[in-house]
Amino acid sequence: MFSFRNGLLLWVMVIVLFLGCGPSDRSKEFLEAINTNPDYKTWSHYLGDKQRTHYSVLHEIDTNNVHLLEPAWHYKSGVLQEKGHSQIQTNPLVLGDTLYGINPHNALFALKADTGELLWEFTPENLDETGLGLSRGLTAWSSDSDEPGRIFYASGYKLYAIDLLSGTLVLSFGEQGSIDLRKGLGRETSKVPIVLTTPGVIYKDLLILGGRTSESPGAAPGHIRAYNVLSGKMEWIFHTIPQPGEYGYETWPEEAYKTSGGANNWAGMALDEPRGIVYVPTGSAAFDWYGGDRLGDNLFANSLLALDAKTGERIWHFQMVKHDLWDRDLPAPPNLFEMEHNGAMVPAVAQITKSGHVFIFNRLTGIPLFPMEEKEYPGTTLEGDIAASTQVLPIKPAPFAKQSLKEEDLYAPDQPAFVDDFIDKAQNFSPPTVREKLAEVTSNGQFIPIDTRGVILYPGADGGGEWGGAALDPRTGIMYVNGNEMAWIVRMAKVGEKDGKPLSKGATLAQIHCVRCHGGEFQGIGVIPELQNVKMRLDASEIQYQILNGKGAMPAMPNLTEDESALIAAFLTNMEEKESESNDHGTVSKITSRYAMVGFGRFKDNRGYPVMNPPWGTLNAIDLNTGEYVWKIPLGHEEGLEDPEVAVSGLENYGGPVITAGGVLFIAATKDEKFRAFHMRTGELLWETRLPAGGYATPATYEVGGKQYLVIACGGGKMGTKPGASYIAFALPK
Repeated sequence: MFSFRNGLLLWVMVIVLFLGCGPSDRSKEFLEAINTNPDYKTWSHYLGDKQRTHYSVLHEIDTNNVHLLEPAWHYKSGVLQEKGHSQIQTNPLVLGDTLYGINPHNALFALKADTGELLWEFTPENLDETGLGLSRGLTAWSSDSDEPGRIFYASGYKLYAIDLLSGTLVLSFGEQGSIDLRKGLGRETSKVPIVLTTPGVIYKDLLILGGRTSESPGAAPGHIRAYNVLSGKMEWIFHTIPQPGEYGYETWPEEAYKTSGGANNWAGMALDEPRGIVYVPTGSAAFDWYGGDRLGDNLFANSLLALDAKTGERIWHFQMVKHDLWDRDLPAPPNLFEMEHNGAMVPAVAQITKSGHVFIFNRLTGIPLFPMEEKEYPGTTLEGDIAASTQVLPIKPAPFAKQSLKEEDLYAPDQPAFVDDFIDKAQNFSPPTVREKLAEVTSNGQFIPIDTRGVILYPGADGGGEWGGAALDPRTGIMYVNGNEMAWIVRMAKVGEKDGKPLSKGATLAQIHCVRCHGGEFQGIGVIPELQNVKMRLDASEIQYQILNGKGAMPAMPNLTEDESALIAAFLTNMEEKESESNDHGTVSKITSRYAMVGFGRFKDNRGYPVMNPPWGTLNAIDLNTGEYVWKIPLGHEEGLEDPEVAVSGLENYGGPVITAGGVLFIAATKDEKFRAFHMRTGELLWETRLPAGGYATPATYEVGGKQYLVIACGGGKMGTKPGASYIAFALPK
């Protein structure tokens, strides 16, 4: 039997349904419309166009000459802190001969797109000094009137309108050039974190936005809002947590609309401009691992919404996950395209998911274009919660990520286990093997509710599919999507106790509000610092201030009372003595969550390798007309892996692909910090180069002076890799 481990593996399931079998039968008029569409000729929108196809009609760089690419310019966009963990995840815009990007501290800049020469830089008043602020893209607007063209861009909770030419605030917009995204949600959220990591869309004179909220208790609601592009006035709002009398209200507890949060669009959206329909994917409701205070299906969390772009009225919706207990946010904007279905061309929308599935609908009616299967799944064992009895998954296309982890799937089962951010203190001395650790937890595939023992989430909490999104060739209906193969272990604990012993009030509150970010033992997760020795850095009053007001990447928690924040601060500065005492002072308001998430991390062996058989990251071409795979290959390689049976391992990856009329797919994304070009028809690797830091962003391609360029933000910082501040453009030699 053919297996991954037998040779070089272009595991290229070339079920070669390739570009010539059906998709090429499309009419000349259809293809001409694509080639002349200005959206596909520039990079004037996030991910290339409002349909979010990641596609360009440019073809100077093609399969025959792409190997000749060389750096055209290199712009260092900001000064890195000595011990910084900054990132850049920006897909830049190119308007005319000007490129607009964002640096590691969330300052906006404009460059000459052919030379990389700086034209101007705008530094917001709420500059991110931590280097952890992220903005994945920008939105531009211009008109035929005397109004100046403007870039809409966010830093923290503020959305700015910036003059395209001068880089200065457009003072007629909002309050002296900006609007506060925390306002207008129908609830006091003045300190609750709302940021705009991914841009919205512009429909006529409306800027339609989502936003990123906290996923903890006390999160803001994730309502969708439209603002006038000239004045900044809010024109409409769609309640993703329905209010009395609105569709879906009965899928929540009666008072949930007053207190529940999340159900937000952090991943971006797509626009069918001629029809005036905006397609909005949403994330899970908060708290995202336990739903005892939000019983019901929880519309419109985890849903694809089709809204009237002019009014915000719902046209149709489809909920991918009911009563989400697995943090299964929809991770990327959907792709809009024309699909061949039952002998006719149908307007379609495709949505990738963290679980590695592709849902495909008629985008006018919401009717699925491939069969779905609804199945029963186990109930939760956590007191006070009720899991949805059934969930729905598409039968076709097959998922682009594996769906379960069994013992026979393990790469090195007898290697000592290491679970990122999850290992208990006692295990540091005698860790179990990978096989033993797997036997300790539940691993039964999708939709197994998280419990206090530990459950394998596979694909992991980042996906599967992730925020880089999929590319979709509008000429052929072929989707190109990178996927991750990484199992995570997630574990819950009953609030107020540990190892069968009661916790103090402060320890209980820290368990609820701190461990999900800082780890079950407060040991720190990734770039998030440990709290075990926080008293060496901050005193109790400083900790309390940061809890209530936030700082840098840490969100404010204004839902906590003064007493509660003081109790947490007292616990953290006297952790050893206070953990099991129950007589600490101060009052605690009613605890709404009975459980806290205390274990959360990637399941690896002690060498840092994922526990499952390679590939650990893939690049996939799927013909959405038929639901069949064209090819599938590993993406990236673990260079330290000394295994002659694994020629190309694949790697965890973040950031999406770009596809071109020249037949070339470009993608960075991988932990090995390389930028690659692949043949769109076969998946063959055509070119690669090493970047100064990981390119965890979606590239852009554009033309200036008749020459095609390709640019990638090299921000690094993810997965333990070094940070960077570079934007590098490539082109063919003169």
